[in-house]
Amino acid sequence: MPATTSVDPRYPVGRFTRPTALSPAERAAAIDAIAQAPAAFRAAIKGLSDAQLDTPYRDGGWTVRQVIHHVPDSHMNAYVRFKLALTEDVPIIKPYDEAKWAELEDGKSRLVENSLALLEALHQRWRFLLQRMTPSDFARKLNHPDWDAPLSLDVMLALYAWHGRHHAAHIMSLRQRMSW
Repeated sequence: MPATTSVDPRYPVGRFTRPTALSPAERAAAIDAIAQAPAAFRAAIKGLSDAQLDTPYRDGGWTVRQVIHHVPDSHMNAYVRFKLALTEDVPIIKPYDEAKWAELEDGKSRLVENSLALLEALHQRWRFLLQRMTPSDFARKLNHPDWDAPLSLDVMLALYAWHGRHHAAHIMSLRQRMSW
């Protein structure tokens, strides 16, 4: 009997792999991924009903609606973290409880369009900043209490480029499994 491979539904694009630094081409690709993320989320939920938006992307996972609200929450934090690292010397950033945020009323609301519009505006501004950063800017660091060592902005850029693909893939994988 042939071996079957299955993708872990928690990580449909694989787990994040922390780079040490990004090459100019990798940095450009990551910035492009940030720029394309809002369109990917619009496409991922296009035509879904409220019932489909309220479907968890996996057993024990958030609903599609919660994922759509989570991404701008997360990326707003990331944008602020970039600005802190660009203006302070290795700042310590404050983590937040993503699961509790997802359970707040705005994280479960029907205001999906508002979160998509927020994500679009945020990513336009973030892309503007990223495209004007120098290699030495990307080498700047911040301290995240959940990570074992300071993170460079190159690592943060790679992380959030992955994060957008990761959550869009959650929705697309669900659509595929459900034949939506």
